[in-house]
Amino acid sequence: MSISLSQYIHQLPLIDVHEHHLPETFLSKDVGLLDLFKQSYAGWTQARPYPLPGEIADESLMGPAEGETTWSDIAAYVEDCGSNQFVRSLIQGLDELYDLKGEGITKDNWQALDQSIRNNHSDPNWPHEVMRRAGVQRIITDPYSSPMQNAAETLGENYQSVLRINALAMGWHPDNRDHNGNCASEFAKELNLPLDSFDDFCHLIEVLVETLAVRNQIAVKNALAYDRDIQFDPPNEALARSAWKKVDADPEEQKAFGDFVVDRFCALAGEHDVPVQMHLGTAVIRFSHPMKTVGLIERHPNTRFLLMHLAYPWSADLMGMAFVYRNIWIDLTWSLLLSGSHFKRVLHEAIEVLPDESRIMLGGDNWHAEESFSTFKHARNLISEVLQEKVAAGYFQESDARRLAEKIFSKNAIAFFGLDE
Repeated sequence: MSISLSQYIHQLPLIDVHEHHLPETFLSKDVGLLDLFKQSYAGWTQARPYPLPGEIADESLMGPAEGETTWSDIAAYVEDCGSNQFVRSLIQGLDELYDLKGEGITKDNWQALDQSIRNNHSDPNWPHEVMRRAGVQRIITDPYSSPMQNAAETLGENYQSVLRINALAMGWHPDNRDHNGNCASEFAKELNLPLDSFDDFCHLIEVLVETLAVRNQIAVKNALAYDRDIQFDPPNEALARSAWKKVDADPEEQKAFGDFVVDRFCALAGEHDVPVQMHLGTAVIRFSHPMKTVGLIERHPNTRFLLMHLAYPWSADLMGMAFVYRNIWIDLTWSLLLSGSHFKRVLHEAIEVLPDESRIMLGGDNWHAEESFSTFKHARNLISEVLQEKVAAGYFQESDARRLAEKIFSKNAIAFFGLDE
């Protein structure tokens, strides 16, 4: 007897194209229930962890929980913010992983759950077991706390990573740091390269791309929507050079420097056939509309861009861009955690609008294994619902839905990133 479409989708193996698995959080042995809430998107219900212009970053927001956890700490999530999708998704995943019998997290069971989480995380194999239960075979992570790290060495042989370039685009002065605290001059030190001149800086960019494979990195990541406007104008090298080592570089010089760096990375990525991931949508929200990136995408037709998060809340604009520009692919990360109803509507639209079936991939975009498990449980449910609705409406046959699901879950990522089967 053949299994249903939903059952088929729930057992598909997954190539996870985007995580924030960092050794200091993902492999930590000191993890309790409050940490899982605080160091996840559920934590964003309490405070936004990245600064807007004029704000100072609060590094404690995503840090480990301090002091003794109480029910009021947990209730701040499960009761005060209990209708939020970030919170609901995590609760439902924990319910399945820790056998809460469909009750969710309550005043009566939270302490036992907290102890179970602590016991499991004392085993270094637990996070990997959780990812196995989620059906994940390969993982591409963005270790933004240490962009040069080799994820296969720090997290496991089924990991690869991306090189986040924010610090380079902010690197007109050697002391400058991006919103994650990274500094371009530290990249140069790690590679034993001089950084005395603008030309040295350009050479650093070239070496970083040429040595991606040495660090087991398979893409460049542009998350500058958290640091600046994402309109990347045509490179003005003279104005970019004028910013070099200036403590007081004016806004035009700073922008020109970042524009030059991003353009150079995209050009080199095209030459080396390396994909470029780009964060779109909410961040510094007045600067992060996806249409701002059109000039960059047009200038680099041979560079493959993986545009992220369905560019929420401007997903329709992203679909228009992906139809017009055939060097655009999209991932389904984060937006499904923010709003399942929005995600379903856009996935219906993406299936109809995208020019071919190679364009969609799936990632978790999480810090802890339990959150990734919860995310993919939620994703499988939503994608199943959309594809079943397409079949029920007569849009295509179930065989078409199964073929597309296989591509979304693994085959597209294997082809796009050049992974081994």
